[in-house]
Amino acid sequence: MTERYTHQAEGYNPFLIREGWQVAQLNFEEASLPENIKRLDIHYQTDEAFLLISGKAILVSAIINNDEISYDMEEMKEGVTYNIPVNVWHTIALKEGAKVLIIEKDKTHLGDFEFFDFNQSQHQQFLNEINQIWK
Repeated sequence: MTERYTHQAEGYNPFLIREGWQVAQLNFEEASLPENIKRLDIHYQTDEAFLLISGKAILVSAIINNDEISYDMEEMKEGVTYNIPVNVWHTIALKEGAKVLIIEKDKTHLGDFEFFDFNQSQHQQFLNEINQIWK
């Protein structure tokens, strides 16, 4: 009766999808290193909850105003649930070996997202702020 799910591969995998909600797991991949993160994303139909399973991760939320970005960055702690509300720009940076559980509205990965691509100075600002946390 009990269902079990695991995700061992790199990257994002929505492995449990039910009407109204889904659970996904994001495992470290090269694209999740801060230097490889080139954009933020936003969802218009769902909050997105994050739980650090293991490793090190920084959850990033942001406000974009006329191409100026203000960040709220937090190094995640295991066992704490973090929520990014609907309509908030965000991303997540992972160190090698990190695993994060994500809970969101079903089918979010199929189209409820928009991206904001960094220009060179925005990317440098992002890296500078990440590096203040991961010295």
